[in-house]
Amino acid sequence: MPNEIPHKGEILNQLSIFWFDKTKNIIKNHLITSDISEIYKITKILLDDYYKRRTILCYKAERIDFECIVRGYVFGTAWKEYKKNGSVCGIKLPKGLKYSQKLDEPIFTPTTKSDKEHDENVDFNYISNKIGFELASKIREISFKIYNFAHDFLLNKGIILADTKFEFGILDGELILIDELLTPDSSRFWNSSTYRVGFEPESYDKQIIRNYLVESLWDRKSPPPSLPKDIIEKTSAKYMEIMKLIIDG
Repeated sequence: MPNEIPHKGEILNQLSIFWFDKTKNIIKNHLITSDISEIYKITKILLDDYYKRRTILCYKAERIDFECIVRGYVFGTAWKEYKKNGSVCGIKLPKGLKYSQKLDEPIFTPTTKSDKEHDENVDFNYISNKIGFELASKIREISFKIYNFAHDFLLNKGIILADTKFEFGILDGELILIDELLTPDSSRFWNSSTYRVGFEPESYDKQIIRNYLVESLWDRKSPPPSLPKDIIEKTSAKYMEIMKLIIDG
C-alpha cells in the first residue's frame, strides 16, 4: 500500500514479541532479544528511543517458502470458494454452512510464499511433495497447536481468532517459528460479544482496508490505490485497540 498506518510497526512488533513468548513451549522461534540495550551489546549498533518498541534481533533461518494458514471459520476468500465448490483449498466442508460460521475443526490451507508474485493456494500434498511428508506433517501439527492455543486464550479476552498464518524456518537443522505472529496483519480478530453467524463480524484487523479495496473496485493488478484519511485513522485505531486487548486486557 502507498500509505503508512501510524504505529503499525510498533504494534505488530509488540504483539509478535508477546506471542513468541506465549508459544515458546510449543515451538522455538527466531527471537533473540527486543531490548535495544542488549542489541547494542551484541551488535554494537546504537539505537535511539524511536526504535525501542520497533526492533528485534533475530536468528537468520532458512525460510520454508509457504504461508501456513489455519482457518477456524468460513470467511473471506474461503467463503467465496465454499459457496462455489463446497470446499476450501480442496478440503470438502459440510453442506449448509453459513457466512462466518465456526468450523467443527480448524483446517490447514497453505499458500505459496513469493517475494515477487501473488501467493497461490496449495494443498497439503503439494507441500509434502516439496519439503517431504514428515516436515509438512510437523508444520501442520504445530500450526493447529498454536491456533487452538491462541483461539482459547483470546476467547477469554472477548476476541475470536477466525484465521491466522504462520511462517517457519530451519535453524541448525531444527524447525522454528519466524516472521510475525498473531498480529492484525496476519490474522483475523473479531469481537466475540457482537459476533453472529451469517453477519459481517466486527473486526480488529486490516479488514477495514480489505473492505475499502473491494468497494474501490481495484483490479488487484495495478498498484494499490491511496487510502483516504479516515480509513488510515480507523485502521490505526483498530490496531491499537487489539494490541491493548491482547496484551493488557
